[in-house]
Amino acid sequence: MAPSIDAETFKIFGFWGSILVLKILAMAVLTGRQRMRKKVFANPEDAARDKKAKIAFDDPDVERVRRAHLNDLENVVPWFIATWIWLGTGPSTWLAGLLIRVFVLSRILHTVVYAVVPLPQPSRAIAFFLGYFVTLYMAASTILYYSY
Repeated sequence: MAPSIDAETFKIFGFWGSILVLKILAMAVLTGRQRMRKKVFANPEDAARDKKAKIAFDDPDVERVRRAHLNDLENVVPWFIATWIWLGTGPSTWLAGLLIRVFVLSRILHTVVYAVVPLPQPSRAIAFFLGYFVTLYMAASTILYYSY
């Protein structure tokens, strides 16, 4: 039988997980802002409001933000699942808090250095792999905990 999730640990997960949800929702706004700024849209009805607007799927600035958003979805969804299951293994509140904070802050940093103020590598790679290794650790740790 798996241990129950400690209330303090769940509070940390709930708080930081909610920040992460807001950050992902902000990516849609960031994409929209970039489209409006560049007057580049994916749908004719969106471009019809401005005679200078165009339909394009290859604007480098818009696509950079979209790739950052996609990268979030590819990493945050597995993290939520892995973390939820991992919390059932009864990790210490200190370790869980540390790993949860590192993941969320790494995703925020990833967005900043990728889509807001693009910085040269390895800044994006460092931010990405910090979060990636947190999720990998949680998943591997969970497998070891529940293995027969």
